Amino acid sequence: MSAILEIDHVTRRFAGLVAVSDVSFALNEGEILGVIGPNGAGKTTLVSLISGTLTPSSGDIRFQGQSITSLPAFRRARLGIGRTFQIMRPFPGLSVLDNVAVGALFGHGEESTALQEAREKARRHLEFVGLGRFADQRADELGGPGRKRLELAKALAMEPKLLLCDEVMAGLNHVEIDEVIDVIRKVRDSGITVLVIEHVIKAIKSLSDRLLVLHHGEKIADGEPDVVLSDKTVVEAYLGKRRA
Repeated sequence: MSAILEIDHVTRRFAGLVAVSDVSFALNEGEILGVIGPNGAGKTTLVSLISGTLTPSSGDIRFQGQSITSLPAFRRARLGIGRTFQIMRPFPGLSVLDNVAVGALFGHGEESTALQEAREKARRHLEFVGLGRFADQRADELGGPGRKRLELAKALAMEPKLLLCDEVMAGLNHVEIDEVIDVIRKVRDSGITVLVIEHVIKAIKSLSDRLLVLHHGEKIADGEPDVVLSDKTVVEAYLGKRRA
């Protein structure tokens, strides 16, 4: 498999704080990579560096062999990098359908999309994530699980080649988590490479082809889920040395 994303010795500093420290890894096309780590490990910062809402202090980020380190977020989106956000903020006053249509209007692709066509695409993506019956409802009236699915639909409407998911299962019950896992698998089966940040270890283990572990901004493990989750350094990072 060829790498769709390459992170090469990337560091991000905030004044005296190093949020991501000299991290390197590659993400292969068609792969689901789970990114885990304790709170404050640098996971969301890493996704922000990939999507372009933050720029690295040093290092290089390559997408499909092209350096995108200096590109703004909208240019990366046009190349095919989509993301969900941990803090869900639907466009107030707009319907669920039109929230997703915004992604279809401004996402990947060079040709402009007419509003009617964007809405048709949005409706398909809503059906895909299980929100079709809520299309005409105001987006800010959705509950937490619905907003999680809306985030996915908005990102998918941008027609990404790489989808970055930031804790799309947080706060969901077991049934809802299983449903989101099924959706993400369907996303990968449709030809989209996926990077997922998640704290629900059982879920991320069953979903991911590979796990990457961050701790204090550093990569401490990268490999098959069973191997990574039995690694002594990873166990200590989550539970502390006394309980590991």
